Amino acid sequence: MPDFVWRAATAAGKVEEGRLSAPSSAAALRQLREQGLTPLRIDDAAAASFTPGAGASAGARPAGGGLPAPARGRQAKGPVNAADVLALTSELAIMLRAGLALDNALRVLIDMSHKPSVGALVQGILDAVKGGTPLSRALAAHRELFGDFYINMVRSGEVSGQMSAVLDRLVEHMERQRALRESVVSATIYPAILLAVAVLSLIAMLGFVVPQFEKLFTDMGDALPLPTRIVMEMGHAFRQYGLLIGVAAVGGVMLLMRWLRSPAGQQWWQARLLRLPLVGRLALRYQLTLFSRSLGTLLGNGVPMLTALHIATDTVGNAVLHQALAKVAPIVKEGGKVVQAISLTGIFEPLAINLIRVGEETGRIGPMMLELSNILNREVETGIKRLLTLVEPVLILVLGVLIAGIIVSILLGILSINDLAV
Repeated sequence: MPDFVWRAATAAGKVEEGRLSAPSSAAALRQLREQGLTPLRIDDAAAASFTPGAGASAGARPAGGGLPAPARGRQAKGPVNAADVLALTSELAIMLRAGLALDNALRVLIDMSHKPSVGALVQGILDAVKGGTPLSRALAAHRELFGDFYINMVRSGEVSGQMSAVLDRLVEHMERQRALRESVVSATIYPAILLAVAVLSLIAMLGFVVPQFEKLFTDMGDALPLPTRIVMEMGHAFRQYGLLIGVAAVGGVMLLMRWLRSPAGQQWWQARLLRLPLVGRLALRYQLTLFSRSLGTLLGNGVPMLTALHIATDTVGNAVLHQALAKVAPIVKEGGKVVQAISLTGIFEPLAINLIRVGEETGRIGPMMLELSNILNREVETGIKRLLTLVEPVLILVLGVLIAGIIVSILLGILSINDLAV
């Protein structure tokens, strides 16, 4: 019978660990629940990445709670980030679903925290909850970290009494958002590498290859072909002013990035981005995916329409689209239909408008918005793949043409020397 090492929470909120023998992991789970424990982790003892505390024998529980000493020595550093919030939400949902009280679940999260900043955050939330503050209000003190969407979802769970189910939906929403962002970021990695290779190749050619032929061409003067003279002058300028050009380029990029982060710069760039061929359509669908998924998730958890519209609009990062979507809530507040308000924005396609119309007529606008987000998400992923199939060969072709141009220019100079010699 295989052995399993486990980590579980007691009803008092302590984390305990141990080892037990069971026919399967499911049987091990049952044994732990029969002992009044809330399982947090179960691993095969042969391949486990953690070992139970000292003195824990098969089926026994160690007296103390918390993480073992080696794990505490490997605590991560840095502020709380989105990945930490996702992990906290997932673990809290598991413990609440298993029947653990909220304050005890928060104590377990403190014991399990691998970052001092995460432990301090949860401790502050626990202190507020113990003082009689609802969880949503305790989270509102950290609004910059959790955001209005998260806080309102938790508030809807408090009102409905289905906190664990709401947290599960939050986890699903956050994972989908993260997957979408990562797909967009990962799609830019390969083109960025190609661009960097192109720049480094040009630097190598102008800084090291071209100078090797300069002495050969020095005495020819105007007899050199025009392409060769241009390449020689570029190589000479690069050697003389290369450092200055590099510093100026870095400074220019930094100033440009600083301006693009300003309100005026963001407004200018985001407006131009939407007008770019291929990329603009993808950017629009990406932002509408965020809006649709947020609105559908909020409505599905009982958040009022106007509140949901305001929060979903705030998830849209493009200032131009944000201004267009911000007009929806006032129209609905005055008694207009959602589909009419959405149509007036002019940014939704007919398919999206028809889905929203069907959802509003059937009273299932929340599920329809989620369905719309899934459709848009698939279109974004497909569009990214198609764009990559176009960008990659274009970058390779440009790189090849530039390097080939330099090589051909040098060869023309060599051939002109042979002609003069004849």
